[in-house]
Amino acid sequence: MEQIDRDVMRTHPDMHFFSGDTEEAEQHRREMKRCLFMFAKLNPGLRYIQGMNELLAPVYYMFKTDPDTTSARYAEADSFYCFVDLISEFRDHFCQQLDNSSSGIKATISKLVELLHVHDPQLAEHIEKNKVDPQFFAFRWITLLLTQEFSFPDAVRIWDTLLSDPGGRMDCLLRVCLALLMNVRQQLLAGDFAVIVKTLQRYPSVDVDVILRAASRLPPCSSVLSTPV
Repeated sequence: MEQIDRDVMRTHPDMHFFSGDTEEAEQHRREMKRCLFMFAKLNPGLRYIQGMNELLAPVYYMFKTDPDTTSARYAEADSFYCFVDLISEFRDHFCQQLDNSSSGIKATISKLVELLHVHDPQLAEHIEKNKVDPQFFAFRWITLLLTQEFSFPDAVRIWDTLLSDPGGRMDCLLRVCLALLMNVRQQLLAGDFAVIVKTLQRYPSVDVDVILRAASRLPPCSSVLSTPV
């Protein structure tokens, strides 16, 4: 519970909705804490993992700010249900025991690397040549569904596409990550280890619609990868 308390208090400190001493902000934090605590209790094999608060935040915000006040009243319950559904698809990324399995985070990062080799072999080889471990950037991109790479409104825009993509959430996520890499290819190709890591860990300002359009033009990952998404 202490980890949940700390993480929720740190959730988007730049937004009054989540931070501050107002009664409204405190209510939002209480409801988020209950959601995460209940998830941990109902999933003892996984429990709460640091960062899950970042995945709950966009869902809770959208329900709580619903113009329909009757619907907004049930934001906590609705958010919990949707959060559980979301985590169920990506939960193996949070399970350390599965890190080296075919469904773990390392396997997903390997799929992203394989996609980059197919779509931009020059960039893929340059990153490898400079000994940049893809986990340095892709681990956070994938586990937190890009919530830490963009402003809150931009992250919500990306999630709108991610959650509704007919090809599936994981397929869409990998295509968006690939589009992010290819969008800064010139900077990466011109850089060394330090430049590559800094660019991808602190992604430069970009119009997310440009990234999403680029991702939509890429073929389904399942048609390119040697293993299913």
